[in-house]
Amino acid sequence: MQQVEADSSMPEADRAAGAVRWYPRVLTLAVVIVLVDQITKYLAVAALSDGGVVPVLGDLLSLRLLYNPGAAFSIGTGVTWIFTIIAAVAVAAITRAAWKVRNRAWALALGLVLGGATTHLLDRLFRAPGFARGHVVDFIDYAGFFVGNVADICLVLGGALIVLLYLRGIDIDGRRDRA
Repeated sequence: MQQVEADSSMPEADRAAGAVRWYPRVLTLAVVIVLVDQITKYLAVAALSDGGVVPVLGDLLSLRLLYNPGAAFSIGTGVTWIFTIIAAVAVAAITRAAWKVRNRAWALALGLVLGGATTHLLDRLFRAPGFARGHVVDFIDYAGFFVGNVADICLVLGGALIVLLYLRGIDIDGRRDRA
């Protein structure tokens, strides 16, 4: 079955049908990301709880277990509950916005960001030290600059793709902004 990208010349009913095709794909990608992220975190906790560091690419990339109560670079470690609220709002907003997707690239971008935000929300809600105060499990050490996880990679890639789509003038509904 061949898929056709929606454009502004398509009737509204056809553009709505495009949403039906892309929305489940956004959600499916997000679920896959949540599963991969949570499985890799489980494995990292099991293998790295002794405090050891496992070199992967010399000093450039290694595995090291950390629990991050804050945001990127451990910013805001004392206000974890605020990050929980932000993640919940982001998940709701992205899920709602995903319904408008009529474009493969936007579906990929929103699926990546939704998956990353959802898995961070799950960490905040259900990991120690308690509900809505949980710490995110980080284990991929990038040459000592920062330590992240699979969700972080997805958030960065999805965010970069959104910026690229914006700069190219491609709207979430698949139309090109002619301005």
